[in-house]
Amino acid sequence: MKVSRVLSYTTRHLYLYRRSLPRLMEVFYWPLLDLLVWGFISVYLSTYKGSLPDFVTFFVGALILWDILFRCQQGISVSFLEDMWSRNLLNVFVSPMSPVEYVLSLLLISLFKLFLASTVMILVAMAMYSFNIFQFGVLLVPLVANLIVMGWAVGIITTGIILRYGQEAEVLAWGIAFLFQPVSAVFYPVSVLPPSIRTIARYVPSSHVFEGMRHVIATGTFPTKELVWAAGLNMVYLGAAVVFFYLNFKGVKKKGLLVKVGE
Repeated sequence: MKVSRVLSYTTRHLYLYRRSLPRLMEVFYWPLLDLLVWGFISVYLSTYKGSLPDFVTFFVGALILWDILFRCQQGISVSFLEDMWSRNLLNVFVSPMSPVEYVLSLLLISLFKLFLASTVMILVAMAMYSFNIFQFGVLLVPLVANLIVMGWAVGIITTGIILRYGQEAEVLAWGIAFLFQPVSAVFYPVSVLPPSIRTIARYVPSSHVFEGMRHVIATGTFPTKELVWAAGLNMVYLGAAVVFFYLNFKGVKKKGLLVKVGE
């Protein structure tokens, strides 16, 4: 065994991180995410001297709703990656299928995957924690709808980035949704965030959804203000995501990079 060969191959991999933002995110992002999320949860719990009211409802409900957003994003991104891995993208886009039709098909796939994953989570939550998410009734519908739309927007943007930068950006498909988790206030209210992060959270649709969820649990009333904010932001972001994907697709096609995607 020669140390020089070991060090040479190690250096080869380290050089990949010099100009690769996705790889740097993979190294630094996850520890930062854990620190932020669990740090804010600790701050939230420390404000209660006694027991936290509706602890199971707050946390299990938040987990199920967060998974809805995550599954919608991944349903789009991973389905696109499967086309890329199988070298099928060129076949798809030389067919009569338009980019809009392709995106719509990805949305339908994400809904199917969401239905399967959510069914499992809901049944397990009922069996193990006696938590029935349907206790929210019709108040659940706009909360879920907004998370689905935000998941779609994030998934479409992720797909556009991967289309433009290729396999180097694949890591975003698995982690980009978690980029929004600290400012989404999934497990804690927006009020525990520092003022600067609180400002960012105001323009993230999911933060209004989770604030709305806690409002429903605490008061049983419709969170009109939060849902209006979430719906308005989602309309803007979904429209921007579709334009972003279309412009990237057009640019990749014009430069002849579509043939190289997945290579």
